[in-house]
Amino acid sequence: MPPAGWGVPPDAPPHDEPRPYLHVMRTRDWAWWRPLLGLFLLGVVFVVGSAVLAVVGIVTGISPDLALLELTDPGTLLVTNLTLIVAIPVVWLAWAVAHGMRTGWSSSVLARFRWRLLPRLTLFALATLGVAIGVSVLLVFTVGDADVDGPVRSWGWLLVVVLLTTPLQSAAEEYLFRGYLSQAIAGWIRGPQAGAVVAGAVTATLFSLAHLPPDLLTFLDRFLFALAASAVVWLTGGLEAAVVLHAANNVVLFVLAALLGEGVATEVLPAGLAAASVALGLAAFGGYVALVARWRRRAELETRTPALDLRFPPVAAPTPAR
Repeated sequence: MPPAGWGVPPDAPPHDEPRPYLHVMRTRDWAWWRPLLGLFLLGVVFVVGSAVLAVVGIVTGISPDLALLELTDPGTLLVTNLTLIVAIPVVWLAWAVAHGMRTGWSSSVLARFRWRLLPRLTLFALATLGVAIGVSVLLVFTVGDADVDGPVRSWGWLLVVVLLTTPLQSAAEEYLFRGYLSQAIAGWIRGPQAGAVVAGAVTATLFSLAHLPPDLLTFLDRFLFALAASAVVWLTGGLEAAVVLHAANNVVLFVLAALLGEGVATEVLPAGLAAASVALGLAAFGGYVALVARWRRRAELETRTPALDLRFPPVAAPTPAR
């Protein structure tokens, strides 16, 4: 990986400006086949790794649910989260093998995860998405036909599993969809803005489909969530804001499910309240993106790599005449 400070040659055309985050994959030795190799490697290793962890979890009895569907069971949730967390090192492997780049480039334009951003982003997520989830759950148990049957069995262990592994599971999905797939797609498109739009739309569709939505409104809810995640990645130059949004969503849902009952953690939007849930989600996602957009101007977040355009070799200093 070229060190910071490598830049654009003096005679480079105007459009060869420093690339935003979604094009940081386009180093000077970028080739169209590298993302394909990375996606193939990622897919094979991720499927094999997840399958091995699932089998081990079931054979050892950690998960009593062979289908890994009872997510309010601590063991089942633990095994499920581990099968997804494995995506993080697999994404790092794809960056290193297919692109010859440091694994940190999967996190941000500074080639590292910016932990200092998490406290403020967590407040934004809880103030928007957290509140929306609370209102939605309240509607389910008041207007809807759901009954409060919690706390669930082994709720204490469930909370331990949620707090220790669910943030990592959420981060893994962001590394997978926004940390690699988005950059791979955007890398095939020259224009940064066009690349961001196409990558955001494609990954949002795949993200929603990966959650097996049973109806159109549930698909739309997941799709809008993924678009918001892509938007804050573009705004901040890294995955941190998307990871926080995802983690806040999952942690709040499972904490409420542990305390109130299994109906909170369902993947299906409540009957009769689906449209209201999608509207609440849209307002929350939009609010979070707006807060992040406003804050990043004041915080002066890094949205471009200090290495400038990594596609070009360094400009050699002129040799002194003898």
